[in-house]
Amino acid sequence: MRSKLIARLCAALLVGEAVLILTSWILSATMTRGVRSLLSDEGLRWLLGGFTEVMASPLLVWLVLVLIAAGCFVRSGLSSVTRSLLTGRRASVASYRDRVALRAVLVFLIIYVAVVLLLTVIPHAILLSATGSLWPSPFSRSVVPLAAFGVAVSAAAFGVISGRLVSLTDILEALTAGLRRGAPLFLVYILAMQFAASLRFVFISGQ
Repeated sequence: MRSKLIARLCAALLVGEAVLILTSWILSATMTRGVRSLLSDEGLRWLLGGFTEVMASPLLVWLVLVLIAAGCFVRSGLSSVTRSLLTGRRASVASYRDRVALRAVLVFLIIYVAVVLLLTVIPHAILLSATGSLWPSPFSRSVVPLAAFGVAVSAAAFGVISGRLVSLTDILEALTAGLRRGAPLFLVYILAMQFAASLRFVFISGQ
């Protein structure tokens, strides 16, 4: 079901890009003001020469980090244990190693959050902006990496302590599991970013 939805979304974005290219050419040919053609010399240079710049967005980095964290969270078993605790099925967390692993993760998260708070809430903290605000600031730009790092490390630690991840290979597979499952999202990202950038080029940048 999810694969069909992603496939349809990708198809829709491809069709939208094709329609936009044709529409921009027609509107440009009719001398419509404020419209640039993607089939003109300028448009082709932008399409081919600016593709890398369009793709090089913080969103791509955030997508990679979130997939790594989510995959490790699931693969390590921390997601199922957490879900059991949240739904009240504490009996499923019966093993001694699971309880020790949960305590270790909790201690790590407390320390991690405390360190992040020290870098943000105290006056003249490192992650505050020059004016002392949180937004925009180095903290606001790093909130996704910080959260992803905390989740990934916590999940990996839980997997190792609980015995679910017993080797470096297991840890590597856990850290890359989300990237494998989320690979179709990269195609969606590429098509969506290109379509959005094409819209800006045709209708906004030309004004």
